[in-house]
Amino acid sequence: MPKTSITLARSVLIKRIVLALSFLFVVSALSFGLERQLNSVYRARRVALSQMSQGGAVLLFAPTEEGEALYGFRQDSNFYYLTGWTEPGAVLLLVPAGTKVALDARPTDYTEILFLPGHNLIREKYTGPKLGAENPDAPKITGFDRVASLNDLPNELVRLLPAGVLPAPPGAVYTDIGGEGASTPSTRGLDWLRRANAFGRTRFEDVVPLITSLRMVKDDGEMALIRKAVAASAASHVAAAHAMRPGINERNIAALMQFEFQNRGCERPAYAPIVGSGPNSTVLHYGANSRQIENGEVIVMDVAGEYSMYTADITRTLPANGHFSPRQREIYDIVLGAQRAAQQAFQSGKSVMTGMGTDSLFRVAYEYMNRHGKDQHGQPLAQYFVHGLGHGVGLDVHDPTHYNQPLKPGMVITLEPGIYIPEEKLGVRIEDMYWVDPTGKLVKLTADLPSTADEVERAMKGSKVVP
Repeated sequence: MPKTSITLARSVLIKRIVLALSFLFVVSALSFGLERQLNSVYRARRVALSQMSQGGAVLLFAPTEEGEALYGFRQDSNFYYLTGWTEPGAVLLLVPAGTKVALDARPTDYTEILFLPGHNLIREKYTGPKLGAENPDAPKITGFDRVASLNDLPNELVRLLPAGVLPAPPGAVYTDIGGEGASTPSTRGLDWLRRANAFGRTRFEDVVPLITSLRMVKDDGEMALIRKAVAASAASHVAAAHAMRPGINERNIAALMQFEFQNRGCERPAYAPIVGSGPNSTVLHYGANSRQIENGEVIVMDVAGEYSMYTADITRTLPANGHFSPRQREIYDIVLGAQRAAQQAFQSGKSVMTGMGTDSLFRVAYEYMNRHGKDQHGQPLAQYFVHGLGHGVGLDVHDPTHYNQPLKPGMVITLEPGIYIPEEKLGVRIEDMYWVDPTGKLVKLTADLPSTADEVERAMKGSKVVP
């Protein structure tokens, strides 16, 4: 074979190898990075959302990769919930079955397209190869009926949503419109599309409440991931109990806990770790984690990890020297009693998290505190309960929830009463996670973690681990 032919053949072979390796990298990233649910699960969610849109289309933008994030790029939770797609810059378009296409006045079938950005070869040298629409296996990998280039989005909108296709009412384009003056990936994307004249006579509606209704109820796959996040995070709290002692720094405890849950598979903290000792125990979202822990203090540790995009949220309060003082134990027992009172009052399909109504779990905890303790001036303790009783947990640590609706099977929540008395430099918060099972029973997901004052003190007698 002539030398030039050999060189050409080698060049072609090298290109094929590079393309194959890039494909394998994408597939392995999808298969062995996060624990991802089956493509059919995400498709079922998209179909359900399309059916909720009352004949409207759904258009949702993923965030772009900007700068060097501390823990790398994290997909928008709503976008991930519907797609299972973790890469930046994509766009989701859903068009419901039955929409009349003006070009031939025939109803369309249900249409779903994932638009992927073009390759930025310089950027990919830093972030790794990305899947592109040109890959023939892109639909199989992503689970979408069709994958197209982001450059095709304006033309596809003109084709699928020409003037008059989605009448008003009832049709619309559902997207993340954000609050007044808010800038979201979708609002920025809409500005780009408007400049490209990609829309006809179309009104826009907020898709977030519809997605929230779906996300509030967790399926079996989601629960498996949440349980793994809880298990890893609970292990970090046990390690902190073993390591706690006067003289150690709050940051040592925060670092140890982060190591423990990441060593068990969590990709990042679910939120900024809070380790507040003494006066810092009364600061709800204390974040410096820089104070040396002193003898006789309590430490509030609100720390948890995120496992395959699903979060945990756990808080425990420890005595620095392993023993609660009488006053510390009194306040601790009142907080725990308030949590248990709310737990026992729960009724599926009836109880709500907020307000002071007859079905409010917050009211149950608030009134328990007022009945069972006072401050140093003889005033009821509920005045020192200055936040809500709990919230939804899932893809976000404060998962979107319709709090005016009763709790029902499939929902995951926290119950986290707290009392914070700055005058006494004494704060106590106990936060556990709960799941409403299919029978309507409230199941404590963090039941294996020490909870009572006696259990906490026994746990602290374990092996002392110095970070």
